[in-house]
Amino acid sequence: MALTVSRKKAKDKIVKSLRNLSAIVDGLKSQGKSIVLTTGCFDLLHVGHIRFLEDAKSRGDFLVVAVFDDKATAAQKGKGYPVQETLERMELLAGLESVDYVCALGDDDGTKLVESLVPSVYAKGTNHNERGLSERVVMKANGVKFLACGDKKAHSASKIVAKIRKRKFD
Repeated sequence: MALTVSRKKAKDKIVKSLRNLSAIVDGLKSQGKSIVLTTGCFDLLHVGHIRFLEDAKSRGDFLVVAVFDDKATAAQKGKGYPVQETLERMELLAGLESVDYVCALGDDDGTKLVESLVPSVYAKGTNHNERGLSERVVMKANGVKFLACGDKKAHSASKIVAKIRKRKFD
């Protein structure tokens, strides 16, 4: 008899409500698991995102990624963004081995989410520092550690879009 490993499908990693996500995270923490949380737009997934998420995952047992919804992404990135809608970005992220759970985030920062989930680690890219985070006060109050993860910020969706616009297609 052969044993097979059952893998979660991408859609199974998407959690639609903060209440459900909180219950999942609470259950994992009760088992002594460490939770790494990150937030971002993740519009036009690129190699910088992959490197960041793999590094962030290596800092704990479970990685939760909160994706800014279309309205929040447009507010942060400007006209023409997002290129991909929220649910598509969430499913792409959920398809990555390094990502354990994905949720949508309507706020312009992760303060409420950090306060609700109280992860072990709040991870952001190397272009961020703890002093510049609006989540900083809630993190300190709840003992959440900040980590800058990934490689030097050298990749961006904006650069990809600009490169595409420059090219002439026959």
